[in-house]
Amino acid sequence: MKYSFTTKGHYNITSKHKTTFEFTKDNEMGKAADCIIGVSSKVNLADIPQKLRNAIKDDKSIITIQLETENAADEIKGYGHPDLTLDHPTDMVCRKSEYKCSRTLMIKADKAAVDIKKELIEDLKEGKDLKVTISVE
Repeated sequence: MKYSFTTKGHYNITSKHKTTFEFTKDNEMGKAADCIIGVSSKVNLADIPQKLRNAIKDDKSIITIQLETENAADEIKGYGHPDLTLDHPTDMVCRKSEYKCSRTLMIKADKAAVDIKKELIEDLKEGKDLKVTISVE
């Protein structure tokens, strides 16, 4: 089960957050938003197909997020949970912790913004497109 969408990079991306990374539908961001790695997303959590949403809400599910720009790629693994509501209108957050809220896409992620490949972050700072693929095992 896979679902892909595209976000954009932004010149204010710093990718320094140590516990999360985030995609947002917002078009702008400040430098203080050090977890955001993609802006101007065309989709939100509610747009994820129901079958995949159901799989994400299973605590036995392993979720893989693949990130791709024209020059780099990275992969992050984490877990789903039944308490994930997947209903925030603008933000998707992947967390190293087990914190759950309406913005949370996955928990216990093996990477945060600070861990993402530097080549990929450099592309994003230049405003390049970011293809995001969510898959669930």
